[in-house]
Amino acid sequence: MVVKKTVARLLRQPEGSFFLFGPRGTGKSTWLRATFQGAHYIDLLDERRYHGYLGNTGLFADELRALAPGWIVVVDEIQRLPALLNEVHRGIEERGLRFALSGSSARKLKQSGTNLLAGRAVRRFLHPFVPEEIAAAFDLEAALRHGTLPIIWSAADPADALRAYTDMYLKEEIQAEALVRNLPGFARFLPIAALFHGQTINVSSLARDAGVARTTVEGYLGVIEDTLLAFRLPAFSAKLRVRERAHPKLYFTDAGVARALRGRTGSLSDDERGPLIEGLVASVLRAYRDYRGLFDEWFYWAPTESARTEVDFLLRRGDALVAIEVKAAAAWSDRLSRGLRAVARMPGLVRRVLVHLGKERYRSEDGIDALPLADFFREVETGALWGS
Repeated sequence: MVVKKTVARLLRQPEGSFFLFGPRGTGKSTWLRATFQGAHYIDLLDERRYHGYLGNTGLFADELRALAPGWIVVVDEIQRLPALLNEVHRGIEERGLRFALSGSSARKLKQSGTNLLAGRAVRRFLHPFVPEEIAAAFDLEAALRHGTLPIIWSAADPADALRAYTDMYLKEEIQAEALVRNLPGFARFLPIAALFHGQTINVSSLARDAGVARTTVEGYLGVIEDTLLAFRLPAFSAKLRVRERAHPKLYFTDAGVARALRGRTGSLSDDERGPLIEGLVASVLRAYRDYRGLFDEWFYWAPTESARTEVDFLLRRGDALVAIEVKAAAAWSDRLSRGLRAVARMPGLVRRVLVHLGKERYRSEDGIDALPLADFFREVETGALWGS
């Protein structure tokens, strides 16, 4: 599906200098150019400019000195030359310049020993499209099959675009930036890790199947998190007199990328649908945390003794908790609420929500709200999820 009109993003610009992070293809450059028209724009994907600064960072300092005090400077793909941050720091302190610094990875910034400007620049994140942004153009089947990355969503052939995207990630993000030493091992790891989308991570199994050491897999997981391809959801310790799972769950940032890494770009199979819907909800929740402060922390909950009892998401805001379970079921059924009933007496719990693919809302006798997916997204968008 091609989105022909310009999509208004939910991200709002901060008042001062900031880092803008997001996976490749989320539209960071598009957003920056639209938001800061007339700013001094420096694109470090321009190889000529990049190599000029690489050989002499003083050129960057000279360029900044030519600008009027208080001017806005956009530096796209700042992770390619972390050394420029020294001059960015100077420009903020001495000349009152305001910087918008974008990147698809914080890994090289961390490795370079920079302090990310010691609090002089806040962090913001741009995510794949959420349903609110594309409104009537949102199609659940397309979102699960090909994801909602802007670069893929607007492509004439999303399947081809996804294959190109995963190749680009390996070649430009990983190989070109030298983020891993063993590229073949990392390439074997990626499709195996994608199988864990929406599941508890088994590092030993990942290491065995990828043919690399356990410590190497831990490093690879750090790479896909730092390059914003995936994220981990920690386990919650509820102290309900049961032994809870301690390992985090893994989610890829975009459903289409998770499928493409496994070599799947065609029709959805039945076994994919559940994890993909759960992953979509996870991505939407994460986006609204960053865009609108939907919650402070989040977790999943599950006891070790029961594989069938789980709560997909526990959101914490202040002292209040909301429990969310996501099911790829076409209608509400009482048997779907096992996990939500298990946490009914959790301290601070203000609401229990079951998300399903049916069309009707229901409320159980013990207070569980069963919401169709579209209704759930609307409550996330408006903040009504917290019952306000």
